[in-house]
Amino acid sequence: MSGTIEIVLNGRSLRIESGTTLASALLNADVGAFRRSTSGEARAPLCGMGICYECRVTVDGIAHERACMIVAEAGMRIETPGGAS
Repeated sequence: MSGTIEIVLNGRSLRIESGTTLASALLNADVGAFRRSTSGEARAPLCGMGICYECRVTVDGIAHERACMIVAEAGMRIETPGGAS
């Protein structure tokens, strides 16, 4: 795939390469906290292959989606805790 698409990250438009996973897109946008642990610690991708569940974000209103397993599509709306972007 080639070209770019636009997604919305915490209300901010973000242009990314087509075919990019959400985890890669967020990391490239310097998002350091994909979610928070029960004690409030910032969590981000660890394994990159869907096993650890540390990369969970809200995608189009659906919570706990694994960002490393989802290829971004134009118009997706991604939310991270506290609106970190």
